[in-house]
Amino acid sequence: METYGKILLIAMPAFLLLVLLEKLYGVWKGFDTVRNMDMISSLSSGITNVTKDVLGMSVAIISYGWMVDHLSVTKVEESWVNFVIAFIALDFAGYWIHRLAHEYNILWNNHIVHHSSEEFNLACALRQSISVFFRIFTFFLLPAALLGVPEQVIAVVAPLHLFAQFWYHTRHIDKMGWLEHIIVTPSHHRVHHAINPQYMDKNYAQIFIVWDKLFGTFQEELKEVPPVYGITRPAATWNPIKINFQHAWLLMRDAIRAKSWRDKIRIWFMPTGWRPEDVAAKYPVYKIEDVYHFEKYNPTASAGLQIWSWVQILSTLLYISYLFGNIAYINDLNPTYIYWYGLFVFVGVYAYTDLMDRNKSAIFIEALRALLAFAFILTQSDWFGAEKLFPSICYVLIGYHLIALLFTGWFTVKHFKEDEKAALLQRTLG
Repeated sequence: METYGKILLIAMPAFLLLVLLEKLYGVWKGFDTVRNMDMISSLSSGITNVTKDVLGMSVAIISYGWMVDHLSVTKVEESWVNFVIAFIALDFAGYWIHRLAHEYNILWNNHIVHHSSEEFNLACALRQSISVFFRIFTFFLLPAALLGVPEQVIAVVAPLHLFAQFWYHTRHIDKMGWLEHIIVTPSHHRVHHAINPQYMDKNYAQIFIVWDKLFGTFQEELKEVPPVYGITRPAATWNPIKINFQHAWLLMRDAIRAKSWRDKIRIWFMPTGWRPEDVAAKYPVYKIEDVYHFEKYNPTASAGLQIWSWVQILSTLLYISYLFGNIAYINDLNPTYIYWYGLFVFVGVYAYTDLMDRNKSAIFIEALRALLAFAFILTQSDWFGAEKLFPSICYVLIGYHLIALLFTGWFTVKHFKEDEKAALLQRTLG
């Protein structure tokens, strides 16, 4: 946890800078692919994902270390060869787990957040799942385990393999010549994120495009078919926590509503999007039929709300930076503290993204976050050991959360009045 946290302290500012540079480049070129609130939603999803990962809130059904100890048939001695094998093995595993996530209902929930943006940019690369509690990824690393690649090598290569998938989430890089035949390029990945019928469920590879060509899932980006991005059942929210569990919630409701016990069970293991006939007929769910003519999710957001949303996410980044940089120290104070800290971060993200959605519940969630902060400060006279480093930090945090409550309350009332006025106008015109 501590090592990964230290890595993220370097990676997070770098990713944020690249996201902002893409935004500025798009504005300069007259081709802005980064909507402000969509970007904040994507960054917020990244915050929840890395917080969950650093806290180790998922369990591998079988560990890679166990497979090496019990299943290896040989051992590769050369260190550099180990790293090469590890990288290729991770990419092979990544292809299959990615493909399965698209093909089965029960696994799609773990991946849907990554595709939920209706844009395609570097920020949406940060939309990663928090709903993975049991990891099956390790099973696909069997080739590396059989060759005896040490667990420590996998641990080093895995973050590098993950970070190497960031750059190709952009619309500003065209096809890349001969590299198109070897590695995954922005053109390949634009196809993967598209909901055009020609592009659906294609290009699962993460680094080497050879896997798609080998297993029959490759599709070239066509000039005459511009990609349209998102998911066919739109998320219709900026809240990444809601998005993470939308599909699972639909499956649970459908399983309860289905008359057949067979359907109640098999719905989880059927191809993505499958629903029992009786449930689909009685409880229809909106699905985009014409991908070229649909309205993107874009609730009204004043300049003030956008600025305040940026203040909230930047403050959240400061909160998690302290957590990642001091996780061992916080854990030594009390092993439960890191999980209370994680809860605080999640509640905060939920609060300000709920406000971005113009939901009245935002004020109550923000009040809960303030209550969590005040309760810890008042009972411990500290903020997870931060007083030693930043004297009087508790007074700063109390002040910030009081201001956050006031701003959230003001925006909530403002949105309520605006929505009432719009509803009245619609009734009058109707």
